[in-house]
Amino acid sequence: MKVARRFQILSIAVAIVLIGFNVSWPHEYSGDLKGIDPMIVAEYIHAVIESDRTLYAIHVVERMQDTGTAIASERWEAMNALPLPAQMLLLSGKRVQKMGVGLHYRLASLWPIYAKNGPKTDFEQQGLEAVVKDGSQPYTDIIEEGNTKFFVAIYADRAVSSACVNCHNTHILSPKRDQKLGDVMGGLIISFPVQ
Repeated sequence: MKVARRFQILSIAVAIVLIGFNVSWPHEYSGDLKGIDPMIVAEYIHAVIESDRTLYAIHVVERMQDTGTAIASERWEAMNALPLPAQMLLLSGKRVQKMGVGLHYRLASLWPIYAKNGPKTDFEQQGLEAVVKDGSQPYTDIIEEGNTKFFVAIYADRAVSSACVNCHNTHILSPKRDQKLGDVMGGLIISFPVQ
């Protein structure tokens, strides 16, 4: 569990630093630069989240299950088990959101096991459809919520391990049971405020 915690802490730290750079350059800087392009920030955040999730899925969950050391389970708390990779990502996203830096990320799918993990807006529906059709590029836009503008990027979420595939193919509530390694299972939605 210590390895998973380190991945989570590293993800949060990098994301906070990146969001800080996006807000604006230091006031004493007198050059023409106004900040980092939001797409670059989204790419950085995505790279960290995707790396952490893949490493957790392969080097922690699969390894522990293969050796019989521990299991990963949807009911991880009650069973004293490891969280599934998707659960770990969702837990990390909730923790980052509570920090109040404006960064939000979550997984969503056109075929969610639980309705709360489906698209919440028309933009998310369109974005998920787009990344399922062609997952090579994120679906992006700037969305206004109240007086704040958010850059939102939806990245293809691929099945990176057998734990992902097995869970979705065998879960009693799963509406899609033919997932294979590498398939786009949904999307990783990343949003943060921009000036």
